[in-house]
Amino acid sequence: MSKDNDPINHPSWYLGDKKIEVIDAIEDWQLGFHLGNCVKYIARAGHKDPSKKLEDLRKASWYLERYIKWQEDHLS
Repeated sequence: MSKDNDPINHPSWYLGDKKIEVIDAIEDWQLGFHLGNCVKYIARAGHKDPSKKLEDLRKASWYLERYIKWQEDHLS
């Protein structure tokens, strides 16, 4: 199965017209769960379903706000 047609490991909306998959950037930058999800939702916003672009961005915001709150609670 080619990388372009692999709905499990490489769905089309994961890469689109980009040179790298988001998971590769998240791992390389060692972002962890919360920030990794922020990047994931921002990078893929609207690619799987254009009508859900704002929903994807709100998900990114939710993860960022949760991470900020955790940082404030644990590092203050």
